Amino acid sequence: NDLGVNCMNLTKLECNFTPSSLSTGFPPHFNISLRVRAKLEDLVSPWLTVPWFLSCWNVTIGPPESIWVTPGEASLIIRFSSPFDVPPNLGYFQYYVHYWEKAGIQKVKGPFKSNSIVLDGLRPLREYCLQVKAHLFRTSCNTSRPGRLSNITCYETMMDATTKLQQVILIAVGVFLSLAALAGGCFFLVLRYKGLVKYWFHSPPSIPSQIEEYLKDPSQPILEALDKDTSPTDDAWDLVSVVAFPAKEQEDVPQTL
Repeated sequence: NDLGVNCMNLTKLECNFTPSSLSTGFPPHFNISLRVRAKLEDLVSPWLTVPWFLSCWNVTIGPPESIWVTPGEASLIIRFSSPFDVPPNLGYFQYYVHYWEKAGIQKVKGPFKSNSIVLDGLRPLREYCLQVKAHLFRTSCNTSRPGRLSNITCYETMMDATTKLQQVILIAVGVFLSLAALAGGCFFLVLRYKGLVKYWFHSPPSIPSQIEEYLKDPSQPILEALDKDTSPTDDAWDLVSVVAFPAKEQEDVPQTL
């Protein structure tokens, strides 16, 4: 046939009339009527006429294909391909994104004409689920057909610069408070157990080496050694001054014995 589709002697209960190129296929403004019959060896059923089909009104739009999602800083970047090709002079697709934070309320963004969509304004480090849907607008017959939603996929957003800065500040403040609490605790313990700390860090008393030797060997003349170490000149005068007075003044000076 002209469509290049062979639907004779099929073993399956379906036949794909999708054209192999944009130059072939049923014209979108044509009413199409099909007849179907079954055959088993020499037995043939009567023809069954199916309801009229008009592409502008009865076409089923599938979900976008090859959906690829890249997590960004508090955003999701979505790329996909259209359900099928449409000649620009006959129509175009518009796309809607249904998304929600996991266990949250669903939101819808659109319409978009591009196959690359950026969902921004999301919360960082949160898991979001999404579905994409295509709407077909036929300019030739002035109709709009909504498509089916894609499968649900979930992704986690990345942290943005503000969140990174907040995280660094929180870590720094946490470390500072921990060190301050540790220093305060140590200071409190030192004040509370000051005597014990002083005892721990105080050097033990020591005895003179001569006494230590005497304790090791009591037969040593320790007293004589100590007397020898004491010099008799330790208490001697270092300097003697002689003061002379005149004879008259000397008489006035009282004599002291």
